[in-house]
Amino acid sequence: MLRRERARPSVQQPIRNARIAIRYARVKVGFVVPAYQAEKSVAGVVRGLFDALAAESSTALVLVVDDGSTDGTSEAAQAAGARVVRHAQNRGKGVALRTGFRALLEAGADAAVCVDADGQHPPEEAVRLARDPTPRSALLLGVRDLVRDGAPKANVFSNRFSNRFLSFALGRTLSDTQCGLRRYPLPEILDLGGRAEGYGYEAELILRAARLAWEIVERPVRVIYPPESERVTHFHSVRDPARIVYRVLFTLATAPRKKR
Repeated sequence: MLRRERARPSVQQPIRNARIAIRYARVKVGFVVPAYQAEKSVAGVVRGLFDALAAESSTALVLVVDDGSTDGTSEAAQAAGARVVRHAQNRGKGVALRTGFRALLEAGADAAVCVDADGQHPPEEAVRLARDPTPRSALLLGVRDLVRDGAPKANVFSNRFSNRFLSFALGRTLSDTQCGLRRYPLPEILDLGGRAEGYGYEAELILRAARLAWEIVERPVRVIYPPESERVTHFHSVRDPARIVYRVLFTLATAPRKKR
């Protein structure tokens, strides 16, 4: 059961060389990795980000938000060099992202690149979004080629449905509304007032940004889908899209529009 967002997450001591956010075009970008029961994969994600940045002689703030895991997710992430913020209980990806955004903002970042903890997002792709020349204030969305990258058929169907639904709702074409690999501006993304606790939060942010006439930019990204026997996901291909639809309808009814 999801809990109220008021509870303060615990913060574990950051690794010294991970405190400074990467700088591209005067933008300080941090990386946030929401993680749940990701003991087996999160360390590889963190090390991959540091390795990709080391290749460019860059340093970074890599923040893992452990969303109430009961395995060794926090310990694995911290051992790999990440700063870790931990929720005492599982509260959903939306809450984890907001926790991460606030922590990065407090650390001095003015943009956040979100990376999944399951290893689906290659670190080089995350760093490419971080250094993209698109203005910091824009919402930068990664766009996958799910068929090319071997996504399960259920994921392909779910994404196509979500894309068409949100595109229709906004009156503009969106190519990938479910990809978690994105760059968000800070603190503006928090100021949008998104409230969804789960996966619907990411769709809600697109809707709120579009209604306020934000610049929304799409960039093609490569993703990795492991063999089915090794695949770990907490996204339900039927239940979670239904919740996203509800969140979209609620947001359309309540989110403000830019005044003309």
